Amino acid sequence: MAPQPRVVRSAGVAAVARKAAPWDITPPDFLAGLETARELVARLVGGDANGVFVAPSVSYAMTTAAAVLPLDRGQRVLVLDDQFPSNVYPWRAAAARHGAEVVTVPRPPDDDWTAALLECIDPLTGVVAVPQCHWMDGSRVDLQALRAATRAVGATVAVDATQSLGAVPFDVATLQPDMVVAAAYKWLLGPTSLAFCWVAPEWRDGGPIDGYWLSRKGSEDFARLSEYPEAFQPGARRYDMGGSYNFVLLPMANAAMELVLGWGVERIHATITGHTDYLAAALCDLGVTAVRRPQRFGHLMGVRLPPGTARAVAERLAVAGVYASVRGTTLRLSPHVYNDAEDLARFLDALSEALHRS
Repeated sequence: MAPQPRVVRSAGVAAVARKAAPWDITPPDFLAGLETARELVARLVGGDANGVFVAPSVSYAMTTAAAVLPLDRGQRVLVLDDQFPSNVYPWRAAAARHGAEVVTVPRPPDDDWTAALLECIDPLTGVVAVPQCHWMDGSRVDLQALRAATRAVGATVAVDATQSLGAVPFDVATLQPDMVVAAAYKWLLGPTSLAFCWVAPEWRDGGPIDGYWLSRKGSEDFARLSEYPEAFQPGARRYDMGGSYNFVLLPMANAAMELVLGWGVERIHATITGHTDYLAAALCDLGVTAVRRPQRFGHLMGVRLPPGTARAVAERLAVAGVYASVRGTTLRLSPHVYNDAEDLARFLDALSEALHRS
C-alpha cells in the first residue's frame, strides 16, 4: 500500500475531529463528499461523475459487475494466470450461477498478455475480467486492442485498475471498458476500505447488490425516508455501498486524489518510469531480469530471481531498510515520485549483497 501523504493524514485527523461534534453534520454533508469524490474519479478516468459509484473494495465492485454485466449459460469469463483474487472470485460465483465457465489465460513466455488474450477471445466469450497492469510484475494489457476484439464478439470488459490508476494515464473514451475499478490505497495514495468504480452508460440501470437507503432518489430529505421511494439516484449512484458517505475515509481519499491530479498522472508516470528504466538496466549487471518494455508499464516491475530465493532476498533487504514485496516468484518494485537517485543506488547495493548471500 502507498505511504500516506501528509495532506491525506491531515484530512483524516480533521475528519475524526469533526466527528466529535456530529450535531454540526447536516443532511447535505452526507452527499457533498460523495459528489466531490465522483468528480475527482471522473477526472482520473476521463469519464463523467454520473458513472461513478463508491465501494469498500475491488471485490465488492466486481461482484456488482458480475451481477450487472450479462453472462449466459455456456459462455466463458476470461481471467489472467496469477490474477489478483478480487477479480477472480466474483466471476467464479457468477459462472456457477449462470452455468458459465471461468477460463484462465496461461502466462505467455514472452509476457505479451494482450496477444495471449486475443487468441482466447471467441464467440463463446461473455466477459473479459482483467487488470490493466498485472499485480506481480507490471506486465500490461493493451485495453484498446482488447476492447476492439471483445466488441467483435459481443463480450464485455471489467477492468481492475488498482495497480495502475493514479500512476498510468487512463481514458474511458479511448479504452471503452464496461466497468473499471480501483482501490484507493494503492496509486491513488488514499486509505484502505475504499474503492471507486466507473460504469459505462449502458450498465447504469442494473440491480445493486446493496439495499442502501441513500441510493434512492430523494433520500437527501431525511424527513421523508420512511416513504421508501423505489426510484434510484441518477447514474451509477444506485450501486454505492452502504455508508459510502464515510466522514473519515472519504475526505482522506478526496485529498489524495486532488494531490495526484495536482501532480499530474502523466508526470507521475514519466518520473517513475525513469526510476524503473534505470533499475532494469542495472539489474542485468546483477544477473537478474524484469519484464521488458513495452510489455510492462513504467511504474512497476517484478524482478525475476533464482527459484526459491525471492522471500529470503526480501527479508535481507528489509534488514537493510530496503523494502520490496514478494509476489509469486518475483520481487516487486514500486518506486514513486518521492524516491531519488540515492534510493535507487541504495536498493541496488542492498540487492547485490542479498543475492550474493543467497
